[in-house]
Amino acid sequence: MTAARPGSRRLLILRLLALLAVIGITVFVFSIRDRADRIAAYGYPGIFLLSLLANATIILPAPGAAVTFAMGAVFHPLGVTLAAATGATLGELTGYMAGFSGQAVIENAKAYERFLGWTRRYGGLAIFVMAAIPNPIFDLAGIAAGALRMPIWLFLLCSWTGKLVNAGLFAFGGAASIGWLEALMH
Repeated sequence: MTAARPGSRRLLILRLLALLAVIGITVFVFSIRDRADRIAAYGYPGIFLLSLLANATIILPAPGAAVTFAMGAVFHPLGVTLAAATGATLGELTGYMAGFSGQAVIENAKAYERFLGWTRRYGGLAIFVMAAIPNPIFDLAGIAAGALRMPIWLFLLCSWTGKLVNAGLFAFGGAASIGWLEALMH
């Protein structure tokens, strides 16, 4: 029997820790989903935290876009965009870690294979585009990036710039909706 190489043992430990972190974060976020309105009441830090938590779930739905839209009507939409995009990007690390761990559970294998192919072919550009468009299954892009061992800095940069576009659409849309509602009321 051959001894395990030190590098492969370390990689196995990192993968197991990443998997445990993903499971723990997902369970935590799912357990606090009812308290989203109280977290958002803390302004930009609350928006950041709520966005981080909403995007830290793997495949489970969370109210991130709805909160960004609503908070865009209450706070300055540029601040909401920055807080939501930054929180969302950091939250997406759970998908990346799940892919890196090699233990991601993928329910929609066909969609995942598509994301994997796009990420393999276009790299950071694929991550940017998938983060920029309203996409409820962006987790698959993060999982693909982790599985392909995309450098984490590149994943974060492309994810953040895409999430800026995405969050901006919702935050500025929320801000504009107030004007529409006021016009309808008068």
